[in-house]
Amino acid sequence: MALSFCGIDNGTNAYSVEKGVLNNGCFVDALNLVPHVFLLFITFPILFIGWGSQSSKVQIHHNTWLHFPGHNLRWILTFSLLFVHVCEFAEGIVSNNRMMETNHLHLFMPAFMGFIAATTSVVYYHNIETSNFPKLLLVLFIYWVLAFITKSIKLWKFAEYHVGPQHLRFCITALLVLLYGLLMAVEINVIRIRRYVFFANPQKVKPPEDLQDLGVRFLQPFVNLLSKATYWWMNPLIIGAHKRPIELKKIGKLPIAMRALTNYLRLKDAYEDQRTAEDPDRAPSIWRSMYRAFGRPILLSSTFRYLADLLGFAGPLCISGIVKYLKTDKDVATPDKIKETYFGVYFMSSTELLQNTSVLAVLLFLALVLQRTFLQASYYVTIETGINLRGALLAMIYNKILRLSTSNMSMGEMTLGQINNLVAIETNQLMWFLFLCPNLWAMPVQIVMGVILLYYLLGWSALVGASVIVLLAPVQYLIATKLADTQKSSLEHSTDRLKKTTEILKGIKLLKLYAWENIFCDSVEDTRGKELTSLKTFALYTSMSIFMNAAIPIAAVLATFVMHHFLDKTGPSPSEAFAALALFHILVTPLFLLSTVVRFAVKALVSVQKLGEFLQSDEIGDDSWRNGDMPLSFEAGKKHLGVTKAINRKQPMRYQMDNYEQPTRRQMRPTETEDVAVKVSNGFFTWGSNLSTLSDINIRIPTGQLTMIVGQVGCGKSSLLLAMLGEMQTIEGRVFWSKLPECEVAREENISWSETEETDEDIRSKNRYSVAYATQKSWLLNATVEENITFGCHFSKQRYKAVIDACSLQPDIDLLPFGDQTEIGERGINLSGGQRQRICVARALYQNTNIVFLDDPFSALDIHLSDHLMQEGILKFLQDDKRTVVLVTHKLQYLIHADWIIAMKDGSVLREGTLKDIQTHDVELYDHWKTLMNRQDQELEKDIQQDSQTTLERKTLRRAFYSREAKNQMDDEDEEEEEEEEEDDNMSTTTNRRSKIPWRMCWCYMSSGGFFMVFLMVSSKLLKHSVIVAIDYWLALWTSSKTNQSAGAGTYASNGTRLADSASSNATLPTPGNPEAESDSYYLPVFIVLCAAGITLCLITSLTVEFLGLSAATNLHHNLLNKIIHAPIRFFDITPLGQILNRFSADTNIIDQHIPPTLESLTRSTLLCLSAIGVISSITPAFLIALVPLAVAFYFIQKYFRVASKDLQDLDDSTQLPLLCHFSETAEGLTTIRAFRHEARFKQRMLELTDTNNTAYLFLSAANRWLEVRTDYLGAVIVLTAAGASIWSFSYGLRSGGLVGLGLTYALTVTNYLNWVVRNLADLEVQMAAVKKVNSFLSTESENYEGSMDTSQVPENWPQDGEIKIQDLCVRYDPMLKPVLKHVNAYIEPGQKVGICGRTGSGKSSLSLAFFNMVDIFEGKIVIDGIDICKLPLQTLRSRLSIILQDPVLFSGSIRFNLDPERTCTDDRLWEALEIAQLKNMVKALPGGLDAVVTEGGENFSVGQRQLFCLARAFVRKSSILIMDEATASIDMATENILQKVVMTAFADRTVVTIAHRVHTILTADLVIVMKRGNILEYDKPETLLEQEDGMFASFVKADM
Repeated sequence: MALSFCGIDNGTNAYSVEKGVLNNGCFVDALNLVPHVFLLFITFPILFIGWGSQSSKVQIHHNTWLHFPGHNLRWILTFSLLFVHVCEFAEGIVSNNRMMETNHLHLFMPAFMGFIAATTSVVYYHNIETSNFPKLLLVLFIYWVLAFITKSIKLWKFAEYHVGPQHLRFCITALLVLLYGLLMAVEINVIRIRRYVFFANPQKVKPPEDLQDLGVRFLQPFVNLLSKATYWWMNPLIIGAHKRPIELKKIGKLPIAMRALTNYLRLKDAYEDQRTAEDPDRAPSIWRSMYRAFGRPILLSSTFRYLADLLGFAGPLCISGIVKYLKTDKDVATPDKIKETYFGVYFMSSTELLQNTSVLAVLLFLALVLQRTFLQASYYVTIETGINLRGALLAMIYNKILRLSTSNMSMGEMTLGQINNLVAIETNQLMWFLFLCPNLWAMPVQIVMGVILLYYLLGWSALVGASVIVLLAPVQYLIATKLADTQKSSLEHSTDRLKKTTEILKGIKLLKLYAWENIFCDSVEDTRGKELTSLKTFALYTSMSIFMNAAIPIAAVLATFVMHHFLDKTGPSPSEAFAALALFHILVTPLFLLSTVVRFAVKALVSVQKLGEFLQSDEIGDDSWRNGDMPLSFEAGKKHLGVTKAINRKQPMRYQMDNYEQPTRRQMRPTETEDVAVKVSNGFFTWGSNLSTLSDINIRIPTGQLTMIVGQVGCGKSSLLLAMLGEMQTIEGRVFWSKLPECEVAREENISWSETEETDEDIRSKNRYSVAYATQKSWLLNATVEENITFGCHFSKQRYKAVIDACSLQPDIDLLPFGDQTEIGERGINLSGGQRQRICVARALYQNTNIVFLDDPFSALDIHLSDHLMQEGILKFLQDDKRTVVLVTHKLQYLIHADWIIAMKDGSVLREGTLKDIQTHDVELYDHWKTLMNRQDQELEKDIQQDSQTTLERKTLRRAFYSREAKNQMDDEDEEEEEEEEEDDNMSTTTNRRSKIPWRMCWCYMSSGGFFMVFLMVSSKLLKHSVIVAIDYWLALWTSSKTNQSAGAGTYASNGTRLADSASSNATLPTPGNPEAESDSYYLPVFIVLCAAGITLCLITSLTVEFLGLSAATNLHHNLLNKIIHAPIRFFDITPLGQILNRFSADTNIIDQHIPPTLESLTRSTLLCLSAIGVISSITPAFLIALVPLAVAFYFIQKYFRVASKDLQDLDDSTQLPLLCHFSETAEGLTTIRAFRHEARFKQRMLELTDTNNTAYLFLSAANRWLEVRTDYLGAVIVLTAAGASIWSFSYGLRSGGLVGLGLTYALTVTNYLNWVVRNLADLEVQMAAVKKVNSFLSTESENYEGSMDTSQVPENWPQDGEIKIQDLCVRYDPMLKPVLKHVNAYIEPGQKVGICGRTGSGKSSLSLAFFNMVDIFEGKIVIDGIDICKLPLQTLRSRLSIILQDPVLFSGSIRFNLDPERTCTDDRLWEALEIAQLKNMVKALPGGLDAVVTEGGENFSVGQRQLFCLARAFVRKSSILIMDEATASIDMATENILQKVVMTAFADRTVVTIAHRVHTILTADLVIVMKRGNILEYDKPETLLEQEDGMFASFVKADM
């Protein structure tokens, strides 16, 4: 066929111009080519030259994202232009093939060129924009003008020849004119604003502020529209992740608009605006403020969502069209169409174009691409908004926490748990609600549209199917609510289980020593049992919900076609049937999701209510009343500020140092001596109830002096400090804070200014300047030791060193793996109480404040340390600085150092004055003190016997680090678990390992679920999917047979050609007698049976997966718990507590609840995709050729994505933890932070942490969008190739219409499931890490519990006498380590009282552990009453001895449970033990007596009382051997005296081994053993030892006297 531009049809001269040049249609079309060619000629050289020069210089990072005005509009218009060009091209080609004898190139050539020119224009524009060179835009302007003119001429000619809107070509031309006009307007606008031409002064522009900061890596808001829609800018990040992991540096900072601070201000303004003047107390509505702050993006997202949903319906319609028109394609033009020709060419109507199958296939492809783009855009916008909202809410909650009243916290109205829930759960619920909220209004529309279309296709029977879906939706909702409830109950059980596990792990040493592991283990297993029961119901409901989701479409299809059969008597045609199938698939999703969305909406309502209550709760009183009468000095101070600030910048060091080098910082004024720093007059204070805790307080704290507050336990000493700090509620009275001398106000302020710039209002509230305050219960930040001590102050080496020495922290710091750069706190290394306390005291000393409050800083310290701290720290360091010190203490021997003493009793002041005053005025009190002090009056100028609690703590620390390198210590998570064989860390294997799926872990998980379940799951899955395919295939045969038979019965199709279908083998069909009825009776039952089978299989598969997961979870947790509880004590020394707890909390939770649904979803989506591809290839084998490149593309996409997603998920998790910790940390240390006045610094830190976490989350969700856009486009290509292949094979008569419909319907489902395959793979990979971590603990060795003797061989009452022989004993903690006891020999007679002393590390405590076989006895033996303890079963051995440890451990429960968890003793015996331990009266007074509650860790008793309970616990167990390991360290002297006597009397006939700190406690013993470096140095009666003048014991005692 000849090719010519105008066509050479017979009888027409296409090239004649008799009627005028413009009246030749072909010439007008040629004219239309001119602008396109012009553009291409001009832009190509510019682009090539430009690109050449650009590639030479590295592309500048950011100034490139500068947008010209009208940027987005231009992109949208260009895309519409491209689409219209495609339509024009299609129209040209189709008209050309109708009735023309020769090809008329002019019909489609201009359209093709226009398409290329439009593409070039946008590429060209993008390059100009990024290089910011607007002058070159002139070319585009000229192009738009020319194109507009040429198209207008064409339109005008059409109008002249009466071609109207009923012709498609007219409409297309009109559209093009409009678009070119608009683009011209956009171009003019750029000229108007940027003035790059025709104006004298062009506009200078700068890129947005965020982009000048190179730290911003999240470019979504700044890139062009195409890159926004496809997340093209993410490519380098995601592909780069394959080479090296994504770190926090790589994801940079957030753009300003997304930072927490920006959003917090938006939300806060919206919240505060609602507080009106008329009604100031009305609680503002959080919903309304959320809507005001974040309403617009949600509306935008909903718009995208509607567009996507409407485009979604194009799929089924196009399929129905393709199947329908496949038959009519071979049509030839009928004569009556001739009259539609003008200009010698054919003009078609709009509907005619849509009857062409190829056009429909392309349309389907475009609709899919657009629908997916809009959908992802909608998701992205909601997620970004949700993240912004979360940032804002977190900032709001944090600000509120900083202002919470202390009584709220301590009286339990606001527990830490509640605050943590607000932060971790409620804000996330609101965020998720925002993610899902466009669904709330998009789904009903989608459902209504779907039902209407179904009705249009199938009539009434469709409504039956739809009603099945709609009626089952409430059931879905019901299941969803049930799910939420069971999840709640399982959460309660799991927190309970975690609490128990934590207690076990914290007290593991005690449990092992008392042989109580199994009791506690059983109680955990018991809770776990309850948790598993609720997990079982959870699994049941989950599987029901999965089942509904899979079975509803089958049920709907069944109902519809059965009804259709009975109503219509003629079955549906293939086109209707498959369009209906596709529609049912579309309908199920919103209904399934709707239940989830509604559930989230309900949760969000609850969350908002909780948030509202929290934001309305009590705040701490204003600071204004604290300033006495000092506004004047403040103004003066502020005037100074400017000056000092300027000086400070020039010589910053002097100011920090000055209080170090010049102790006399200010001139003593004559009145200085009477000067009062704080004065309380007539104060009545309360903790929130109306009873006053402190009553009638009148005290003064002299400036620059040391004031001590003493009194018994619980008489309100700490409360007094808090009352002065303004933390308590004042009933009446005032607290006056003296004003600083003026120059000092300025300096104080100046310090805070250089820290964080504060507002004026902050300074005004600083009227009580910062107070250094060390609480009794030490509070540490999760930070390095150094950060904990400097606490945001400038670091001055000299001062820091002095403080560390004063608190004798150096030895402890030397033991830490990274010195003072080691992380401590909740997530770091577990320090002991004394170490924590000394760090807190060091923090108070280091601060540059004039007033220091120390609340019982000696409580956890032993005598040497406390003396050193008193001398060096308090007397020297603080007093030399003339700082005002208030010290609460029990150590009366320090009273001689006090300048002022306040004695308290029962919440009021008993005495106030100097020691001399008290000596003269209150002799009785003084004598009482004196007797208490006598025992320890002058301990220690030079006490050598330095062994003590401290050294013990240091020992445990040392033990902990002995065996592991520092690196492992810190990365407590994954490092040490990666000891698998395959890992050599060179580059190639790391990349390999990163993209490998952890099959081994999957196998481990599956096998712990049991092989039968695995087999069941696999087989039922495969069966189910085969049945589903069979159902659809049967439907295809059935509907196709309808059309065939109607043809076979001799009816003719309307178009006059007989339809005979060669493909579908009709051999099986009955001969046409009454074809309709017979065939239906043959097809229908099979269809019903298949559907029923499908539904039952759905049920079975969903159940098997869930229960497989459940049994795996049960087994894994059970094994883990048993392994860990029976591990040797050494394991707990080396493994950080947090790491073990993580296995029980996070990892167990993942295994319980997350892996089963992921596994289910993964297998389902994979099998769906595979079955779809199988069906398409079996129908049109040509599809397989196209499949190869698609598969390759898919492989690379998933490979890159999985690695990046894993990294980003890790980043998200690892940044979330510090954020949550920061919240709980702040809530715990509120009093300290407020006393120090560091609120601003903490807020800043919180904002940084929130932003970091939000960045990670944003990148993670953007990566998900990246993946989904790509897999969706792949899916669209699959649909296009499937459609193309089937149209092609049909035209060669290979397939029936029904099968084509089947293939296309399946191709449509692939698009939905492709991205699920990849996302589930990525999720499963991350979740399998949990299995790996748990698995790594399952390989730990257990202690040898059996022993070589049988329990029955041990006498019932062993050890009767308590005779101990130690023969040649050698002990070590670990086969890798050096022995700690070397060849020790000793003999202890029954009933002897033995004291063991020695310096730190001499092996005293190791000896006590050896009695219990807790350490590795590798030589020698200990024989107790004739039995070698190494042969005994551990349970027996440990249950027959008792020990009192140095740190008191109590468990939550009742007092009875703490004394006797085995429930073997009578009440009398318990009361007797309590009486011995001096606790009887106290316990009697408690509500419930023996059944009184003990809170977690025994927090409701003081440390001393806890220690007494531990003594009582040892007395309850009437064993003939008692070992006391420095048991009296934290008891005040009076109590200790009583105890010593009691032990001697109550245990008169038993063997008591005391390990002593203070030598005088063992002077009365029968035998003293002095140890040194694991050997026994001296061994004799104390009297004998004292006679040896040069002996070690003698020297100890000398030092101690």
